[in-house]
Amino acid sequence: MKKLVIIGIFALVAITIFAMGCLSTKVECEIAEDCVPAQCCHPTECVHISLAPDCTDVVCTLECRPGTMDCGQGYCDCINGNCEAIIESPGETILY
Repeated sequence: MKKLVIIGIFALVAITIFAMGCLSTKVECEIAEDCVPAQCCHPTECVHISLAPDCTDVVCTLECRPGTMDCGQGYCDCINGNCEAIIESPGETILY
């Protein structure tokens, strides 16, 4: 009985460690250059450069869609270790 309890505890610890490793897939950034748009066209989010989408064969429209990073309306930045999209309101000056 005692052996079974010890095996159960070890199994629970192993499963917990494995699950924690699987759940922490978010890649953190250190500087703004670590971050890139998460979508190929009309991006609204940013991800770590290691998770960048492959936009090789993607063709986007040339419109400047509001609420996106199109046409200088926004940019990617590293804020508190997370890649964030900074999207400015129309007509607002973007300071880099």
